Amino acid sequence: MKNLFKLLSLVFTLLFIWAAYVQYNDPDALLWYAIYGVASAASLFFYLGKLNFTGAIILSGIYFIGTFVLWPDKFEGITIGNGDIVNIERGRESLGLLIVAIVMLIYALRLRPENKSKV
Repeated sequence: MKNLFKLLSLVFTLLFIWAAYVQYNDPDALLWYAIYGVASAASLFFYLGKLNFTGAIILSGIYFIGTFVLWPDKFEGITIGNGDIVNIERGRESLGLLIVAIVMLIYALRLRPENKSKV
């Protein structure tokens, strides 16, 4: 099971790098480079055994907050042409943050400290 999560973290490292790369034509590309760059670094740290529980929980919380802050007033999907472009863009951005938040939460659950007390 440990090897499966290591493999998945390596896959997510590459996916988050790709997600950052495709932001090159976005008006706020630097922000998204940072957002996905931190996610890819955290995934790489998980793979290397350098990510700790606290870091994963904090990142997950930040990405969940970002998801709710960016969530559009009216969700119109993610396909261009099916609604207001601003709502669609915000929907895409918030869903991207939600994916990262869930991945970070999974890392945290894998890293959670074991309860060693015998009460």
